Amino acid sequence: MATPLRLAALLLVLVAAFASAARADLVVSRADRKVDLTSHIVRVLTSLKVENAGSEPVSKVLLAFPNIQAKNLAAIRAFGTEGKVKGLSSVLPIEVVEPSGVPPELTFFSASLHKPLQKGKILHLDVLTVFTHFLQPFPEEITQADSQLVVFQDSSHYLSPYPVKVQTLSIRLPGGRVESYTKYGNTKLVDSELKYGPYEDVPPFSYNPIIVHFENNNPFAVAKELIREIEISHWGNVQITEHYNIVHGGARLKGEFSRLDYQSRPYARGVSSFRHLIARLPARAHSIYYRDEIGNISTSHLWSDSKKVLLLFISFVMAKFPNKSATHVC
Repeated sequence: MATPLRLAALLLVLVAAFASAARADLVVSRADRKVDLTSHIVRVLTSLKVENAGSEPVSKVLLAFPNIQAKNLAAIRAFGTEGKVKGLSSVLPIEVVEPSGVPPELTFFSASLHKPLQKGKILHLDVLTVFTHFLQPFPEEITQADSQLVVFQDSSHYLSPYPVKVQTLSIRLPGGRVESYTKYGNTKLVDSELKYGPYEDVPPFSYNPIIVHFENNNPFAVAKELIREIEISHWGNVQITEHYNIVHGGARLKGEFSRLDYQSRPYARGVSSFRHLIARLPARAHSIYYRDEIGNISTSHLWSDSKKVLLLFISFVMAKFPNKSATHVC
């Protein structure tokens, strides 16, 4: 895990290096970021109000991420609408770009507008990003009786190639205790929400490191390997078999596992383990079967939700700590 000092040093260098590369044609009037840390997958919704302060139309908006974050970026989507008042947004094409004259420590994406943004016009841009393997267990090893603590590292400032007039950051935590968090003058922790800002007149590529150390006992199920086999018969039937190699991606188990303690006090002696998996299947799926290599499945349930999607609920005899298992679902 990168230390806070390493992150701060790296990004202070980036701020100086990118100062001359900032794009002066666009100005972010307001940036509001909402970070969801309630599971092991980090979801960030960034709402931007962008104004063309230059003299020429602009057809693309650049989005910047440090490489240490971009390597864990699983998905990114952008939605935009033009006008002083935010209306119905449309999906914008987005791609990785390499602007000229910039160091390699940042990864850039470009959101292409459906029509160029004219001088003085305003664009409302929402960017949804999803990160995996972003939260780091700390400590990396815990006993069966311990709660799982993780570390989240980011910036209280939105990393933007454009100047930002006003910005805020809101971090939603899963509940439980918060060991520590970076405090600045306008930092507030209310219940399970940590707020930074507002910040005004922030220059391009500004980075203000923050670290949040908190309890997160949500399932850290990770499919280390997935193999899909699709068989199409002459009669039109389609059989799909999925082979999962599932591991616990959280803190490693230190010491021995006591099945007796777990069964007698499961929420005190195994709070950070996960006890079941949920598979979302097409509504027309039938003849469903499953098995695992270590015989650890106890019960299952199959039902439809409000969207007519079949949900397969698989329970385990023994909780999943950081050890390997495999579950096959068809």
